[in-house]
Amino acid sequence: MAGEDLVREWVDGWVLSRGAAPPLVEPWGYTVVVGRPQQPGRHVLGATGDGVREEDVRKVAGATRARDTHLKVFAEPERVLPWLGPEWEPYGSGDFLMATALTPTAEPAAVPAGYRLHSWSRWGVVRVLVTDADGAFAAAGQTAPTGASAVVDQIETSEHHRRKGLGRVVMTTLHAAAAAQGATRAVLACTPEGRLLYEAVGWHIVAPLTNAKHLGTAG
Repeated sequence: MAGEDLVREWVDGWVLSRGAAPPLVEPWGYTVVVGRPQQPGRHVLGATGDGVREEDVRKVAGATRARDTHLKVFAEPERVLPWLGPEWEPYGSGDFLMATALTPTAEPAAVPAGYRLHSWSRWGVVRVLVTDADGAFAAAGQTAPTGASAVVDQIETSEHHRRKGLGRVVMTTLHAAAAAQGATRAVLACTPEGRLLYEAVGWHIVAPLTNAKHLGTAG
């Protein structure tokens, strides 16, 4: 599947997962009203890799005025950042758009002894939580299926419970849940911390991801 199609699927799943407004389709990609003080909205370029055009990035960046608006461009930071003005602050490093195929017969990984798995669904978003023997948070994640595709989102493992296989439990449980809802593939945006886990459970890189947020206009 083309990278541009996976970007659209990521946007559609992300807004469902986070409870944001439906994306507005733009000539260059998508605008999402997020509605949070730390992120009122975001612009996502629809192209990936070499398909990302300088004129599109400059147009979007130059037209943005609201402080803390985020910009997502699926191309290398060394290409994208020179196209942004001083009012944009890059963040994150080594992020990627990733994808995987989902198989309905795949079995979730076994929960290690001393931990308990919880799972529930609201409005189509499936959430998975792993707690320790005392009920304390150990790991979590969620998935938002949107037809044949699903977004895997907000994967987190407590630093006190890492390297015990809990990330694999969360990911494979989410894989099975999304497949059960009819999804045949999944997409996510990853940080360097999560990349090794995702590759270990079958994900592959689609495109690099450059992130920036607007610092607001002076005066």
